[in-house]
Amino acid sequence: MSSEIHEAGGFIHRFLPAKNNTTSVTLLLLHGTGGDENDLIDLGRMLLPDAALLSPRGPVLENGMPRFFRRLAEGIFDLPDLHRRTDELAQFIKTASDIYQIDGQRILAVGFSNGANIAASMLLQQPKVLAGAALLHPMVPFEPEPRPDLAEKPIFISAGRRDPIVPTSNTQRLIELFKESRASVTESWSNGGHTITHEEIRAARAWLSGLSFIN
Repeated sequence: MSSEIHEAGGFIHRFLPAKNNTTSVTLLLLHGTGGDENDLIDLGRMLLPDAALLSPRGPVLENGMPRFFRRLAEGIFDLPDLHRRTDELAQFIKTASDIYQIDGQRILAVGFSNGANIAASMLLQQPKVLAGAALLHPMVPFEPEPRPDLAEKPIFISAGRRDPIVPTSNTQRLIELFKESRASVTESWSNGGHTITHEEIRAARAWLSGLSFIN
């Protein structure tokens, strides 16, 4: 199917098929606040050029800016809405997998900021939906009890030591939370702020190239 904008399962989105059928991996691209289904397409191509790309638009508006879930203030999440939106996104992924004949066992999330947060939430709340995730500047979405068993699921986390939105202590707690859940966590720290840097893109590419199910 084409890469035009579509709607399914309540999500406006784009889908770009894998190139040359060289891989069955799909990157689920999850934008930050104010982004849309186009924002991370180029990033997806840089990270894994041959992969299929599934890029939904966040269905929640905050002052006209798309997000994947509501927040009460900067860094304070509306947890009931987060849990509901996480389940809705998981259902969208299943619906899109049927429509586009995606291998549901080989979906990797790539999320930035708000998109990274809902990807982290999905790993903790719906751990079977994603094969792994690259989380760029995420925060702790919530702390589940009991912890899910992520059983060596690969997770890449990048963060900036000068990030004005995400304190380093929050990032470190998220890393600990995933490790407590038995995930295989790779960290990438820079001296930058709340933006995606060339340094972390290179680190994410190196991480992806080391995953056994990519090739």
